[in-house]
Amino acid sequence: MSENQENQAYRVLARKYRPQNFDQLIGQDALVRTLTNAIQSGRVAHAFMLTGVRGVGKTTTARIIAKALNYVGPDGTSGPTTGPTDDCEICRAISEDRHPDIMEMDAASRTGVNDIREILDGVRYAPTSARYKVYIIDEVHMLSTSAFNALLKTLEEPPPHVKFIFATTEIRKVPVTVLSRCQRFDLRRVDAATLLQHYKNVCAKENVQAEDEATAMIARAADGSVRDGLSILDQAMALSEGSITVDQVRSMLGLADRARLLDLMEAVLGGQGDVAMTVMADLYRAGADPQTVLQDLLDITHLMSKFLTIKAPPSTVEPNMADTERNRAADMAAKTGVPALTRVWQILLKGLNEIQHSPNPQATAEMVIIRLIYAADLPDPATVLKQLKDGTIVSGGGGARASAAGGSGGATASVTSISSGGGAKIAAQPVAASQPVAVANSNLETLSDVVGLLEQNGAMVLASNVVYGVELVKLEAGRLEYHPTPDADPKLAQELGKKLTQLTGQRWLVSVSMRQGQPTLARQHEMAVEAERQTAMADPVVARILSVFPGAEVLSIKKEDV
Repeated sequence: MSENQENQAYRVLARKYRPQNFDQLIGQDALVRTLTNAIQSGRVAHAFMLTGVRGVGKTTTARIIAKALNYVGPDGTSGPTTGPTDDCEICRAISEDRHPDIMEMDAASRTGVNDIREILDGVRYAPTSARYKVYIIDEVHMLSTSAFNALLKTLEEPPPHVKFIFATTEIRKVPVTVLSRCQRFDLRRVDAATLLQHYKNVCAKENVQAEDEATAMIARAADGSVRDGLSILDQAMALSEGSITVDQVRSMLGLADRARLLDLMEAVLGGQGDVAMTVMADLYRAGADPQTVLQDLLDITHLMSKFLTIKAPPSTVEPNMADTERNRAADMAAKTGVPALTRVWQILLKGLNEIQHSPNPQATAEMVIIRLIYAADLPDPATVLKQLKDGTIVSGGGGARASAAGGSGGATASVTSISSGGGAKIAAQPVAASQPVAVANSNLETLSDVVGLLEQNGAMVLASNVVYGVELVKLEAGRLEYHPTPDADPKLAQELGKKLTQLTGQRWLVSVSMRQGQPTLARQHEMAVEAERQTAMADPVVARILSVFPGAEVLSIKKEDV
């Protein structure tokens, strides 16, 4: 190695392998195709809006566009190009960030209207040597409202020698007035397979050996960001001293062994508490982050659910996973079922939220695992429904059986929905309200008769007001006296007397009393339902159901003839 090479400053991989033209830009095929066609046909917009998550190539794409539009070739006579630009002096100056006509501004640090005025003052002047003046504004969503407003007119009708390229990770924060003046491109997350191949190519160019699974772990950890993955790869190369292994990457990222995670998931789904706690302790001693363990369990739960939902071989659903691990996850999924996996997903999500605010993440993660183990013993709703229909219900713990027939007064409870979050709810069909009997016009002996007469003649609103607003004091032929509830209609007495007179053909006097009356019909119904609910809860069969689902409660009762 020469002395010049030794003294040369090291360039991180994210900068060293930054794409220099459209051919090197990975994972953005739609964007490349659109911009290539636009440049080749001369239909180039005056403003571009590039949006996407960090590390997918927004600023890089902006520089590639600037170079493509200003390409003049080695002799200075060529036009815009979509190919390599290494032989152009102007393009080299743009790559080295030293060309005066290509200006980059970080809107995160220069947010005010005065910063935009500097741009606007220079827009009217022609470029010094390039074909176009290009203004690249990164994180444009952080500009102030006044700065956006100052930019609008120039952005709508810029001089022909000016191009604007904006980049942002928060497209929703950009005013629609600005978006409407730009050609928008959404840069997608780069898929794991593309990242994996890219990182393998980088390792080959750097003469570094890397295990396939280690590179795959880096690609997964990148989460669609090329730059994030290159930064991790750079760190792995520094750690490995020439050969990147799975154990090194796992230790560096605080990841858990995928096989041990499957062991943990299998123990959880099988209700094996001692095995699960042992695996959790082993992972913690190995350096796995508790929060990462729960996130990995979420990923496995999602993968297992996909295996059950997508009617295709597991190898096509998750091709980047090792065969043994993929087949093992598929087998566990087939034995578990979607309802149980959905319950696991909900518990893990709640546990992740808890661990973020916990002073002891490992203890919190273990409590989540214990919760999952306990939930594994609970039957799913479909099983409970089937057992109730068959006349038996099985306890989740000891397997005891109890008859579902009989009980108090022939009443039975029908389970219609069970919540798997923090406790079950046993819901039954609602009890029908007392049906009004058909009465003759002169046979209004109870308040229910009055309501029935009103409903039979279509006065539904008035009937509802009587049900909820009338505490009956006295009812006799041609006279009704009541105490109103606090929210009763103040015109109820007048309207009710007029309507009863009309329907019965005799004069009715309806008056308001200061004396306390009977409970309203609505309240009487509530008390009757509550009494039936308490009776049902005392039934041995229902008590067994409630013991199977801790925290459950009977919501309503349906009476059936036995």
